[in-house]
Amino acid sequence: MAGNSAAGNRTTVDEPRPITAANTAAEAEAETAAPPVPLRRNLRFQALWAGQAAASLGMRVGDTAFPLLVLALTGSSTAAGAFGAVQMITTLLLGIHGGAVADRLDRRRVLITSDAARLLAATSVPVAMAFDRLTLPHLLLVAAAIGATMAYSGPVRMLAVRSVVAPEQLAQALAQDEARLNGAALAGPPLAGFLYGLGGAVPFLGTTFTSLLALVSALVVRFPGRPADARPNHEPGTAEQQPESGGALAGFRLLAASPLLRSVLGVLLVVNLAGAALVLPVMVLLREQGTGSGGIGLALAGEAVGALAGAVLVSRLHRMAGPGALLLVVAWATVPVPLAPLLPGGAVTVFAGLFVVGLGLPSLRVMLDLLVFRQVPDELRGRVIAATMTLLTAGMPAGTLGSGLLLDHFSPSVALAGITALLAVALLPATASRTLRRAVWPTAPAPSQA
Repeated sequence: MAGNSAAGNRTTVDEPRPITAANTAAEAEAETAAPPVPLRRNLRFQALWAGQAAASLGMRVGDTAFPLLVLALTGSSTAAGAFGAVQMITTLLLGIHGGAVADRLDRRRVLITSDAARLLAATSVPVAMAFDRLTLPHLLLVAAAIGATMAYSGPVRMLAVRSVVAPEQLAQALAQDEARLNGAALAGPPLAGFLYGLGGAVPFLGTTFTSLLALVSALVVRFPGRPADARPNHEPGTAEQQPESGGALAGFRLLAASPLLRSVLGVLLVVNLAGAALVLPVMVLLREQGTGSGGIGLALAGEAVGALAGAVLVSRLHRMAGPGALLLVVAWATVPVPLAPLLPGGAVTVFAGLFVVGLGLPSLRVMLDLLVFRQVPDELRGRVIAATMTLLTAGMPAGTLGSGLLLDHFSPSVALAGITALLAVALLPATASRTLRRAVWPTAPAPSQA
């Protein structure tokens, strides 16, 4: 629920509402205009996608290379882990404000500023290495800067995609975006290792280059800077001031007002938490079974490979089942995966289990867009995106911490069995929910052919 200054004038989302020309002015124009060009010929979308792909790849390379650099600099595993912790905590702390900024300020300028800040932070590392002035406090400041840019650029990037494609092409555009995310997740770690082998500064020169590409994309691609109801030329006290009076927490209130969205986000939060929790026990158990570091890395890549394959199945899976049923099927398919390392086959079995789970993840991400992001007014969308991402991301550090605590007291096998049991129990209330099981897809224009 998002409140505003006018008494009794509230925006709620109890069930997905049909997507009509009244939702936004942009959608109304799209319905009356000529058919849109195929997505592959939409130069603004493709240029924006290329910039986002470069940014994602650079982030994934950095996720592996920065801890290796900290470890080489300090010899401390705790310090190496601190880099990722500082980055994630900064993103979580600033995420809510990032959504409010996306709704109230010029979105294109926010994206340009964020990309420029990330470029400066990335560039500072190889420069400091060249002058032999690199320190741990410097690297932790870089981690905080990168985390901050993610908090502010994340919602804007998602909004930018919606502004450069026709509504009927959005599902197809999001499926292509899934290929970007999962391709970066798959290519980033091995590329970081390869570049690091060429020289300690090489991967950070790579992140600098990808940050530059992202900034160039933000500079050359023009998209609407603000939602229609947030433009500065509106008269004070009119309905157009709703975004300001809604507050930074308007996204959370809107999500909390809908039983369906509460159930959807609850299931996704539990799945994210379990996914983060199983990584450490799986790594420990596979190592105890004699699997090398390379084999462990390949086993854990199963989810990214499955998600790449699943990106082409999004439309088919959405036709086969309603959103609630699809969500529950994918979630329950996740339940036995923590037990995969206990079965014969070791790393191969783990890869297969994660691959199966990965197949359904792109359809869930697009489902989230259809059920949530496309069903709220544009002037609230940044805050709703930020609230959703904050809720889903919060489960990851909780899962990692929880698995560490389990391993302090139990064997990896017991820890994995416990994760399986907790996941199954947590899914029971959602499975019993009629609201979730009977949910239907919002009506939308038929997707065009690219």
